[in-house]
Amino acid sequence: MSISDNKITVPKPVQGTPDATGQLDDLLALMARLRADCPWDKKQTNHSLIPYAIEEAYELGEAVQSEDDEDIKGELGDVLLQVVFHCQMYAEQGRFDMSDVITTLQEKLVRRHPHVFEAETLKDDAAVKVRWDEIKLEEQQASEARGKSKRRLDQVKAGSALMQAQDVQKQASKLGFDWEGIAGAVDKLDEEIAELKHELTDKSTAEVKANIREVEKELGDCMFALVNVARKLNLDAEVATLTCVHKFKSRFGYIETQLAATGKRIEDSDITEMDALWEAAKQHERSS
Repeated sequence: MSISDNKITVPKPVQGTPDATGQLDDLLALMARLRADCPWDKKQTNHSLIPYAIEEAYELGEAVQSEDDEDIKGELGDVLLQVVFHCQMYAEQGRFDMSDVITTLQEKLVRRHPHVFEAETLKDDAAVKVRWDEIKLEEQQASEARGKSKRRLDQVKAGSALMQAQDVQKQASKLGFDWEGIAGAVDKLDEEIAELKHELTDKSTAEVKANIREVEKELGDCMFALVNVARKLNLDAEVATLTCVHKFKSRFGYIETQLAATGKRIEDSDITEMDALWEAAKQHERSS
């Protein structure tokens, strides 16, 4: 049932030990049971779950990078758990249920794809993106007409700092606040790095710590400028960073594996040995 007919369905807890059936209704009943009988699940709120939802989204990203199907299935399930968990609690509050969430999503997908469900014809994915943004703007205007006024950058979605930085820059660029080419973005990166170096060069550790907030701001400026370079290259800064993290973990794992083969632990090694194995890991990547 949906909000439209004021009948919100609170799933009934499953009885006994349930089988894994692959059915959404059975999953909702399982979640209802956990909310009824598990002390940890019972004490959660929609706000207390926010960090877990963010964490699961990141873990899904890592799983996709790993190309391991079992990990990907597990992490997709963990993301789905967050959706089911939130829906259960909102249903308990009498606000809406899973049916409302699915209906809202279905309506949005149909509304934002007139080239699929209506007579509109769009020639390529770029045209689809333009039309998508136009429809989102129409939705925003309708929201503002209901009294939800927003500034231009309020549409930037919550996410990691890299994701928000890139989205802020994209939105500002659409309003003409941008360099024409990549050269300006690269020059700005050089400028910010020079300012960071100024805060660090010829300074003692104590002096740097005493001025750590200024250092933090300069470091943030460098990262923001670097994201801008990625945007100008049509690269996703988040994906690029995740790729780097995955590469680092893989190479560090190679170091551990090679050390273990000689009966050593990572703690028994030193930087010289680890650096040599790091270079070996890079060679191994090129040859594989």
